[in-house]
Amino acid sequence: MKIVVLDGFTLNPGDLNWDGIKQFGELTVHDRTGFAPENVIKTIGDADVIFTNKTPLPKAVLENVPSVKYIGVLATGYNIVDTAAAKELGIIVTNIPTYGTAAVAQFTFALLLELCHHVGAHSDAVKKGDWTNSVDFCFWNYPLIELAGKNMGFIGFGRIGQATAKVAQALGLNVLAYDSYQNPALVSDTCKYVSFDELLANSDIISLHCPLTESTNGIINKNTISKMKDGVMIINTSRGPLLVEQDLCDALNSGKVAAAAVDVVSAEPILATNPLLKAKNCLITPHIAWAPKESRVRLMNIAVDNLAAYANGKPVNVVNL
Repeated sequence: MKIVVLDGFTLNPGDLNWDGIKQFGELTVHDRTGFAPENVIKTIGDADVIFTNKTPLPKAVLENVPSVKYIGVLATGYNIVDTAAAKELGIIVTNIPTYGTAAVAQFTFALLLELCHHVGAHSDAVKKGDWTNSVDFCFWNYPLIELAGKNMGFIGFGRIGQATAKVAQALGLNVLAYDSYQNPALVSDTCKYVSFDELLANSDIISLHCPLTESTNGIINKNTISKMKDGVMIINTSRGPLLVEQDLCDALNSGKVAAAAVDVVSAEPILATNPLLKAKNCLITPHIAWAPKESRVRLMNIAVDNLAAYANGKPVNVVNL
């Protein structure tokens, strides 16, 4: 079995190993592969199995790599693969569910707490001498926000949304959840399902935890923002295109949205023209919510298990059945 990893550096920049996958055949790992279809086709060559993180595999590529029978996506989201074309061609596509649940929940609150306290900026101010030179025993350069008693709205309430909601409840937040699937067992005094419009109208913080689909693409836009509370905070650790970035920028600059924090953007790496780079009160991090080593170890282990299941004729985590 010939196995090719198209863009291994993101998952394994050197602190993990590929031994688990190597046991299944002849393995070639590329740190990066250019996104141009001809580059991808050449890199795949006559491989039987390919792994990709963010290297796109459209129909035009898949039709020109007839040896490929299995694609392992090294992430939960798999929109980079034309799964319908893969199914037509008899290629099994799998993804990696659940590996980053704890990491993304933790990072969501890292972003939210930074919006509330501006820890980094205050530390920098102290190191510049502002506290040393202060006539008062303390100072703050930004409004400080207490979360207890506020409403945190979750657009998408799957595994990651639920894990994040547990942290929210521990901090005294009330959880408002919007999801097409509702689990009555999760409803409590501090957690309830609401309609989309109710969530928009009543949330002090809105956090995105839904997949990118035709119906969620651009779900945060000037129309939905207009229905939100003045001074709302918005967090996106899911997928960049869930937000219409120019609309969010305008709302931040007008003050309608008090602050935002995004770990994902519409085009990654971020383009110099992205409007959020010039928006007021906007934190942007480089798609790292998923990336603690512990999380990446889980991802690698699941990728190995997926390949083992495929090799044994009983594939799991298949996304194009």
